[in-house]
Amino acid sequence: MKEYKKYFTLGGSPEDIYNCLTNPVMIEIWTGEPAVMPKEPGGEFSMWDGAICGKIISYEPNKQIEQLWYFGEDETSLVTIKLHPHKKGTSVEVKQQSIPEDAYDNIAEGWDEDYFGALEELFEI
Repeated sequence: MKEYKKYFTLGGSPEDIYNCLTNPVMIEIWTGEPAVMPKEPGGEFSMWDGAICGKIISYEPNKQIEQLWYFGEDETSLVTIKLHPHKKGTSVEVKQQSIPEDAYDNIAEGWDEDYFGALEELFEI
């Protein structure tokens, strides 16, 4: 199993970024796909037509999101997204643990290009 950790800087405030990561209407705007994102921890979420799905572990409004991503029937991966105020907007720390070896390159590329690439376009600095 592998781990992914990276920082991204986005031009929006932590409140704006948090809203884009937790509000299904906003998620649909930056992904172009319908999303399911529960308001309360314990609920299951889905993005990119089910390409990413899992369970919400916890929310700390405008600061942190913890999710459990599903890989197949028995494998899961813990994702932690932390938001920090930054002079240019928000520094986003992403950490994903227990990534299956054969999925790592695809996951890393997805974070860089699809997930934060789309958010960077929305919040250009």
